[in-house]
Amino acid sequence: MRNSKKNLSKHDAMHPSIPELREQLKKGAVDRREFLRTTTLLGVSAGAAYAMAGIVGPATDAMAATPKKGGVIRMAMAVQDMSDPHTYDWVEKSNIARQMVEYLTITGPDNVTRPLLAESWAPSDDLKTWTFKIRKGVKFGNGDELTADDVVYNVKRWLDPATGSSILGLLNSMVDTKDGKDKDGKPIKIKTMTPGAIEKVDTYTVRFHLNSPDLALPEKLYHYPAMIVHRSFDEKGGNISKTPELGTGPFTLAEYKVGEKAILKRRKSPYWDEEPYLSEIHYIDTGPDSSAALAAVASRQVDALYVLDLNTLEVAKGIPGIVVHEATTAQTGVIRMQTDAKPFDDIRVRKAILLASDNAQNLKTAHRGLGSVGENHHVCDCQPDYAALPKVARDVVGAKKLLAEAGHANGLEITCNVGNTQGTWEQDSVVVLKQNLAEAGITLNVNVMPAAQYWEVWDKAPFSLTSWTHRPFWVPCCWAWLIAQACLGMRHITIAMRSTTC
Repeated sequence: MRNSKKNLSKHDAMHPSIPELREQLKKGAVDRREFLRTTTLLGVSAGAAYAMAGIVGPATDAMAATPKKGGVIRMAMAVQDMSDPHTYDWVEKSNIARQMVEYLTITGPDNVTRPLLAESWAPSDDLKTWTFKIRKGVKFGNGDELTADDVVYNVKRWLDPATGSSILGLLNSMVDTKDGKDKDGKPIKIKTMTPGAIEKVDTYTVRFHLNSPDLALPEKLYHYPAMIVHRSFDEKGGNISKTPELGTGPFTLAEYKVGEKAILKRRKSPYWDEEPYLSEIHYIDTGPDSSAALAAVASRQVDALYVLDLNTLEVAKGIPGIVVHEATTAQTGVIRMQTDAKPFDDIRVRKAILLASDNAQNLKTAHRGLGSVGENHHVCDCQPDYAALPKVARDVVGAKKLLAEAGHANGLEITCNVGNTQGTWEQDSVVVLKQNLAEAGITLNVNVMPAAQYWEVWDKAPFSLTSWTHRPFWVPCCWAWLIAQACLGMRHITIAMRSTTC
């Protein structure tokens, strides 16, 4: 994360909820994490919010040490097609592009959202009207200044169904839904931007007009496809890998080839914020085999790995000079069911599968105990939104009873699809579930698919595993609708574990 020092929010008046939040903090009705996150979303600067909470803000690496300027960092990571930032569906794409293209806001490891290309924001009392001030003096790589016209262009492009961006579902408070037909003439629901949802107030001010209150709007503007490109992006071909100058970031793309490498170099034209210390960033694609990436680190061909597979973790720890950093995240393996497909259309079957699952065993066996046990929803105890709910104890007898009531007293056979898109722990997790379900009389067939083939069916398979990436709880990702389909009252079928990112 790059921190900007120019991040103070200036408003004539604080949002009326702030005094109440301060009182709740004093009384212990909200904790400090929740207070910091909420007040900054309401427009209070991060520094002021930390001061209100009576704590010192987090120090950045730059504050902790005096780094030297220059140098190259080489990262082993998949180099994918990253033509259109607004349609990104993999974080790896944004990891490269975010060095060239930036966001209106930025959310840090402390879950606090700070200004970036926007210098401040202010919501109305009802949280339905949001005014954002655009930072003056920000220049694109082509020399043009960032203005409200660019922001309006990007928002309209995000919310255009023709773009195909996941942001269309994310910013649902800015869209209308109408009846339509697909290419085969079948009726479908079509989402489009509500007329007037984004307004240019003046050269450096835009206003969002929402259909319903949304506290999280500033946070959602850091959704990884929500990058701000120059208003001529479509005219120039709509491909950021060919026109990196249409971003405001500190680096430009010098070399790029899908499946091989992406070489970023510090741009020569003045950058609006503090100039980066690094001269170059290299992303090297070592292929899907994590052992190849590890070999590249051991031989000093790269300096770091984006993902270290569990299968090579112990090997990595044994290589002199390699340091493995671990952090518990909200990344969750979600084994999910579609409730409109048999036999999962019967809630008794879904509950039986949940009761037969041993989530603790799953974490220990499939993920070597690295992480925390999933609680049948995708909220992690490391997130400020987390609230403890009554634990669901494993109950094989209860599972059998529910299956009998659902007409499966003699057993049930189902299939779960898995693509190992984040490592073989996904397959291992389903195998553990297979063993658990067998005790309840359920035969689970594990259908292991190549990752590319899996992504062709992941949203169609009635029962499958998909990894849910860490992000703020109320910000859905592109498959949030599928997770919601597995809802049991207020619970979700996760039947899995949260991972520790290595």
